[in-house]
Amino acid sequence: MSLERKDEYDHKSWMREKNLTPVETTFLTVLIWLDKRLRIVDYLELLEGLYYRVNLQMPKSHTEQYNLDNKFWYWYPLYTLGLFSTLAYVVAAISGALLGFYYSPATTGDPTTAYNSIEFIMRDLQFGFMLRSVHRWAAQVMVAAVFLHMLRVYFTGAYKEPRELNWLIGIVLISLTMVFGYTGYLLPWDQLAFWAGQIGVEMSLSVPLAGEWVAQLLFGGFTLSQATLQRMYIIHVFLLPFVVTTLIAIHIGIVWVQGIAEPH
Repeated sequence: MSLERKDEYDHKSWMREKNLTPVETTFLTVLIWLDKRLRIVDYLELLEGLYYRVNLQMPKSHTEQYNLDNKFWYWYPLYTLGLFSTLAYVVAAISGALLGFYYSPATTGDPTTAYNSIEFIMRDLQFGFMLRSVHRWAAQVMVAAVFLHMLRVYFTGAYKEPRELNWLIGIVLISLTMVFGYTGYLLPWDQLAFWAGQIGVEMSLSVPLAGEWVAQLLFGGFTLSQATLQRMYIIHVFLLPFVVTTLIAIHIGIVWVQGIAEPH
């Protein structure tokens, strides 16, 4: 894209010749005004050229090679698992954000504050029981959908060239999904959370050489405490959502560029 100033063009005369409607005239006037200042059309042409170059380099899909109806494979049940897991993630994220208005990991250094806030949500908050149930079930559906999605990709060979990068991103995403579930499992700070946390501490300590360092970093020590709950809360609410959302966007973007790998 050249930085040289383009020759002036009489846009007003051109629009008068076209006999445009008032809506079309207004739209083109605004577009011309913005284009003179921000060069919008140049960037749109640049993106259009980039899009066609990328797609020309990608191999044709199965439906393109054999002139099949694309909608047939897109409605195939196993091919909706990626979208299904994404929708479950969106539901879990929205419901989790709403729960965050009432959940507190601790206020005075006492981790039982977390359990009391869960009790308040479940017993006293209007629609609180439903809200937490939606969040929990969305998380469980997401775990199941991601797992089945990975199995479908593996058994249909959709991880092969040129889709290796997206397969690796998928492996990272399913791993982070497990971490999402584990950290959220500990937040209620009930008996289930306590013993799940204790198992996590023991597993960390079993790591060769770096076990004690891992336990100190993730759990704040070798026994469960306020530091453990604080770390799980930070990972679950502040770290994982941004990382997972970014990776999902990249994952879907690559699928959009390469197309869906239909079975042969």
